[in-house]
Amino acid sequence: MTPIRSATLTVLASAILATSLTGCQFSSEQQDTGEIVVRADLELSGASAPVGEAYKRALELKVEQINESGVLGGRKLSLTVKDNRSDPNESLRNIGEFAADPTVSAIIMGSCDACAVAAAKPINEKKIPTIALAAANNVATPVADRRYVFKLAPNAADSASALVSELRLRPAIKKVGVLYTDDAYGRDGQSALAYELGKTKLKTAPPQPIKPTDTDFTGPVTAMIEAKVDAIIVWTNAEQSVLAATQARADNYQGQLFFDAGAAGDLFLEGAGGQAAENTTMVFSQTMVIDDVIATTPAKAARKQWFRDYTARFGGYYGSSSFAADALQLITDAAVRADSTSDGVNRDGLRDVLETSQMDGLSGPIRMTPDNHSGLMPQALSMLVARGGRWRLAS
Repeated sequence: MTPIRSATLTVLASAILATSLTGCQFSSEQQDTGEIVVRADLELSGASAPVGEAYKRALELKVEQINESGVLGGRKLSLTVKDNRSDPNESLRNIGEFAADPTVSAIIMGSCDACAVAAAKPINEKKIPTIALAAANNVATPVADRRYVFKLAPNAADSASALVSELRLRPAIKKVGVLYTDDAYGRDGQSALAYELGKTKLKTAPPQPIKPTDTDFTGPVTAMIEAKVDAIIVWTNAEQSVLAATQARADNYQGQLFFDAGAAGDLFLEGAGGQAAENTTMVFSQTMVIDDVIATTPAKAARKQWFRDYTARFGGYYGSSSFAADALQLITDAAVRADSTSDGVNRDGLRDVLETSQMDGLSGPIRMTPDNHSGLMPQALSMLVARGGRWRLAS
């Protein structure tokens, strides 16, 4: 038995139960044997490979934990991961293959917004429950066209609200600039920020869009510095956020930097980029810094255990890994409660359970409803600060 298994198996069952669905009991008629088959379509190569690899590690660790915990009785959780190469067309091929296999209970998709949106129609046609870890609004809306699609990632409106609330607490900030990726989630963020900032007395500079693949931020950062902004909100992925911070510091920008939840990558910030990001504020799940938190509830204890297990296994922590683990937990709990068929879990029954799921997950509170398939609650978000080369819970 590995060190992780021996160190955590005694608390694993209670930790998993602490993050399982609440307000319901497993059916006494559930099958005692067989597999709950899940397939994952992730970005393991291409531009989004860092987060895709983090999701893969999280899913594999979570499968191991669930199977070893004994909570499934005689059943086992089975997972296969395929690379979509950050390409919506390759993703569609993977989804088609998964959906055609009657033994597959559900699908987990990665961070690619375009992949999830493109797959919505075939997912609904094949009636296979799918949880996407992509953040754009139209991943899970409109619900009428996304009956079998669910989303587990920070919502733009919630992140924007939290960031602007933080700005209002800092009287030195009078004018704000926004740097965002010109893609679905970036445009969601820019729109949500404009709405929230419009309710304040803060002045705003013209927002600066960038391509999701840009690595040179000289132009947009210079434009905001010339506009004399007191704060810059960077609404990009983790790698671009660090590059933007590096450019701002190279230009001797003296104002404050804020990152949205999409910037949450590695816990530790190394090298010149880490130095540039020092004192930056980011909105994200508290789980990323759960070692700063006292475990006062079973859910917090489960988050601390997850953080320790992931860190011990992989030598560090990646912020969004908890979303993948929670997606797998949601599917597992729903599959146990749904009726089974001769081929496996009843997909319609699993979908119906997912649509009313409630869970105090590793990422925070999660609530799905028939009108809202994007389950991460606003209460899951906290303010973090880069300090001493890593992210910490802000005071």
